[in-house]
Amino acid sequence: MPILPPEPDCFPDDLLTQPESLESQWWLLYTRTRQEKKVVRQLRDCEIGHYAPMIPNRTRSPAGRIRTSFIPLFPTYVFLCGGEEARHEAVCTGCVLKAVEILEVEQLVEDLTQIRNLIEMGVPMTIESRLEPGAMVRVKNGSFRGYEGTVIRRENERRLLVAVRFMEQGVSVKLEDCQLEMIG
Repeated sequence: MPILPPEPDCFPDDLLTQPESLESQWWLLYTRTRQEKKVVRQLRDCEIGHYAPMIPNRTRSPAGRIRTSFIPLFPTYVFLCGGEEARHEAVCTGCVLKAVEILEVEQLVEDLTQIRNLIEMGVPMTIESRLEPGAMVRVKNGSFRGYEGTVIRRENERRLLVAVRFMEQGVSVKLEDCQLEMIG
């Protein structure tokens, strides 16, 4: 049972699939600690396009009950889609410390789309920080067919790393019986 129901983490819901998103300005907002949801709520109230991936976090209470909360996949980061006026509105929330313009918009939208799809699939993910260069691959079949990323090894298991290249962060998912092909 969730402590609170999940809130929308993307506004509008089809933001990442809209053709206009590729032509818009995007910003990476660096928020104050634990203020991501507050920023997202205020941006949604102002009808400003944004995405802040949220994932379920299950913990056991002292009484033994399982509690589910929804936490940011990338703590202190919110992606904003909009021009200078939208950036100004975000900064005026008082929760944003810094806004950095993203120049590689197409690449960012592609990365965020892959991460959103993984979240919707409900697969267990591990946050990966400070990526190191590795072999780029594409999954040929299985539930991750079409995903691109880097294969990493961790604790004797294979994981596919899906990255937000701009942030040098990403998530990894455990590979099952997938066949991979090298890219380029």
